[in-house]
Amino acid sequence: MKTNERLLDTLIESGIDRAFTLPGLGITWSLPAFYDRKDSLDLVLCRSEQVASVMAQVTGRLSGKAGVFLGQGPWVASTGQFGIIEAAFSGTPMLIITDTSDYNGYGLYGCYQSMVGGYGALDIQAVLRPMTKYCAYATEPEDIVYGAQMAYKHANLPRKGPAALIMKTTIIREEFPEKPKTPIYPSAGYYAYTAPKPDAEAVDRLGELLDRAKNPVIVAGNGVFGSGMGSALLDLAQKSGVAIVTSYLGKGSVDESADVVCGMLGTWGHPAASRMVQKADLVIMLGASMGPDYTRFRDPKMIRPGEQTLVQVDVDPRAAGWVYPVDLAITGDVADVVPMLARRGLDGSKKAARMEGIRELKAKTLYDAPGSFTAEPGRVANSDVVKAMQQFMGKDDMITLDAGNSRIWFTNSLRIRHQNQLLAPGGAGGMGWGGPAAAAAKLHCPDKRVTCIAGDGGFMMTADVVATCAQHKIGAVFVIMNNCGLGMVRDNMGSKRIACDFHEVDFAKVGEGMGAKGLTVRNPGDFGDALREAHSHEGGPVVIDVKIDPKDSHKAASDYVELE
Repeated sequence: MKTNERLLDTLIESGIDRAFTLPGLGITWSLPAFYDRKDSLDLVLCRSEQVASVMAQVTGRLSGKAGVFLGQGPWVASTGQFGIIEAAFSGTPMLIITDTSDYNGYGLYGCYQSMVGGYGALDIQAVLRPMTKYCAYATEPEDIVYGAQMAYKHANLPRKGPAALIMKTTIIREEFPEKPKTPIYPSAGYYAYTAPKPDAEAVDRLGELLDRAKNPVIVAGNGVFGSGMGSALLDLAQKSGVAIVTSYLGKGSVDESADVVCGMLGTWGHPAASRMVQKADLVIMLGASMGPDYTRFRDPKMIRPGEQTLVQVDVDPRAAGWVYPVDLAITGDVADVVPMLARRGLDGSKKAARMEGIRELKAKTLYDAPGSFTAEPGRVANSDVVKAMQQFMGKDDMITLDAGNSRIWFTNSLRIRHQNQLLAPGGAGGMGWGGPAAAAAKLHCPDKRVTCIAGDGGFMMTADVVATCAQHKIGAVFVIMNNCGLGMVRDNMGSKRIACDFHEVDFAKVGEGMGAKGLTVRNPGDFGDALREAHSHEGGPVVIDVKIDPKDSHKAASDYVELE
């Protein structure tokens, strides 16, 4: 048995059934092993390392288990960093498998592409270690198997994140020793883990704080999304009238049309959310880091340590009291804390007064009346697309957002009604994430209707994902909010516009050229019909080129108004 064959058997033994790649050198040498195991492990060929890395990252986010990205060393360490960085910032489990690209042992002799470190080579370990939880460098066949087991283990342990296995290229296709000097053990024993439970007294104290508070608010963050506890949390909050707002990565983890929910925090969320936190006497940060982008860049009127009671619940003890000093820190998984609170029960005597306050604030901030823009004839407004998406979406829909101008209209105005329907690049927040995310979501959830919302700038960065979808018959729908430019950059430049305007691209034709069905929308009333047609199409992807009015600014959907 070759070493690469033993590696793939370890991946399969670990429960991995899909991986994403654009192969090169050491990974290319492993393709015969993948072929022999194609019934057990689906290897998805992508057209760029950037796309492959995002698809692996999103697979990890949806499954809760490490998504696998394979590629040649120099390109994993450059274009392939995109998905790895998002995984690192967003706490997504991901396994990266790559090589040193030293060919047949010439890494120190000025061989091109060499990543072994030292003079005349680059150092792939130095690149990957700062962005991964664990980074193994395998120089012996046994190391490859054990390194893969350890990387997979670390990726999946809290706080989850990316972990890497770097293989010395020369050993990848060596014969695996019949009697390895370091014994190889079954993976299950390495993966055994019993999570520590939250302190019961601390959770009881949290319940007491909730019972006493006049205006409590829960900030539902990435930990709520990952735990799948959104519906249970909403049920608990509604029984006692506790307001819920979300972080960017937590958006959609609870039903945003519910009476206690006030939308997403921050400058690019809904004004109701930030003002609810400002009004609160008790702020419970539930799996939410409370970074500056959630708090209007640390608006001193919003979070007020010493004046408000601050509680933070996080699986990582380092996160509590990281951004703000807290009065109570609970180390534990949201999946444990929410049921513990539910079993304790919350006092409902203040529910009526709390609900009245929530209703008044949501009415004052027009929560149920999203903003709009009137586009020029032959053009569509961002709000037109949001409105049509709101009418179209059902429980079997999933949306992926990209970074940029169009995203903000959706984070502000679209009400996600079913748990975890929305995926967004909220770790690093890079442009070009939305398309590969949609492809991965459709592969992982084939029964869902998956729609990507991306601007023309972001979509073009990873447009090759459409060809990947056509090849693999992935029926994702890509909605291109085509405003012929970098909308946020343009909005912030005023009259001195430079390096922000693109010439117009016909994305319907681009999509057709890569094997997709292409549609174009120039009138607001036509988008809903185009969306229904796109999701009725069978056999592959659809690209909808929506001609957005370039004058439609993200500022109308942003919360730049000073807090009172």
